[in-house]
Amino acid sequence: MERPALSSTRSPSGTRGFTATDLLVTLAVIAVLAAIVVPMAARARAKSRLELCLSNMKQVTRAVQEYADDHERSFPRVDGSPAPGGWWHYKEQVKGYLGLKGPASTEEKVFACPDDRGYGDGGEKPLPFSRQKKYNYTSYVFNGVDLPGVPNIAGRTVASIKRPSRTLLVMEWTAHAPLSWHSSLTRSANTPFYNDAQSVVGFVDGHAAYTRIFYDGINAAYTRDPAPGYEYQYSGD
Repeated sequence: MERPALSSTRSPSGTRGFTATDLLVTLAVIAVLAAIVVPMAARARAKSRLELCLSNMKQVTRAVQEYADDHERSFPRVDGSPAPGGWWHYKEQVKGYLGLKGPASTEEKVFACPDDRGYGDGGEKPLPFSRQKKYNYTSYVFNGVDLPGVPNIAGRTVASIKRPSRTLLVMEWTAHAPLSWHSSLTRSANTPFYNDAQSVVGFVDGHAAYTRIFYDGINAAYTRDPAPGYEYQYSGD
């Protein structure tokens, strides 16, 4: 009695067919590549967004400088500005220097940080500041919080700023907290505030940077100058 022929993984032409083992090996290789490529792509996108935020900050900083040049070398005044304050509505005073005209809108993209996620205490996901009329459609605030006892440079002359390379002119809102939209320790959450959160900021001398913001664990960052060892200050003294 003849034995039945053994099955073969070769095709009629004699080449070896694609086996289950081959499939598993291929899937494993794809998984390894994905584990490498996906994080790299995410980091590249994050870097691109940060670079755009820095580029926008430089342009907005320059616009505020040009405003000062045309107003007796004085920075915008914020008294009399509509709520929530002139540190948001300075934009209407300076945006013409960026070629923008007409009512504020989401189309004024130079004032929008691509990582802006707004602020909220919970519930629904907050809307980015740059998409809200209340905040004049801008992610960036002027160093002009003129509340009693709060350091700021609203209405100050350029010449009166003693340390222009350290004194903040414009910043992401997160520098008021502080939080970070770029290297967040709270991920997508906007609380709690924490020390050394990094924000994009612009200085009186015109340069922009991505820098650590000091938090004492009690008071919002903008209410005081930082402890020694930081590269910025809110006051012009």
